[in-house]
Amino acid sequence: MLDRELLETKLAELPLFQYEFIKTEELLFSENIRYICKTECPMYGKTWACPPGVGEVSECKARVLAFEDALCITTVTEVNDIADIEETLATRAPHEAITRQVRDLVAEQGCETLVLSTEACAHCEDCAYPDEPCRHPEYMFPCVESHGIIVTDIAEKHGIAFMNGNIVTWFSLILFK
Repeated sequence: MLDRELLETKLAELPLFQYEFIKTEELLFSENIRYICKTECPMYGKTWACPPGVGEVSECKARVLAFEDALCITTVTEVNDIADIEETLATRAPHEAITRQVRDLVAEQGCETLVLSTEACAHCEDCAYPDEPCRHPEYMFPCVESHGIIVTDIAEKHGIAFMNGNIVTWFSLILFK
C-alpha cells in the first residue's frame, strides 16, 4: 500500500513542476494521438518504446487500465523555439532522470509500476526492434502519447499548466498497484 504522505514528502525534494495523483479510469485514449508520432517524430517505427512497437492503442489501454492509480509528474525546461521538435526532444534527459527517481520512490514502497514518459528509448546503441525482443524492458519508459493517452485532457482536468510559450512541459505517468 502506497504511503502517499511519505511519497509527497520525498517528491517535495525533487525539481518537479507539478504532480497529481489520478485514477487510470479517467484517462482518455485515442488513435488520433499517434498522428504526431507518425508524421513528426523521427523515432516512429524505430524502437520498442514507440508505435507501432508498443502495440495497438487497444492493447496499450488494457495494459494501462490493469493499474488503478497513477502519479502524473511534470517538469519544465526552456527552449528557443517550441515548434522545433529536435530542439525540444533534446531537453528531455533531465525529466527522464527525475521520472526514474519517482518510479524508484514508488517501487520502494512495494508497488508494482508501469512508467510512461517521454522516451523513444535510447538505452541501447542499436535497438533490437523489430527483429528481436527488447533487451532491457526494465529501463524503457514508452512515451505517454505512444499509448494513445490524451495528455492535454489530464492537464486540463487537474489544472496542470502546459501552454507556457517556449517552455516545454514534460509529462510522465507512474502507474502503480
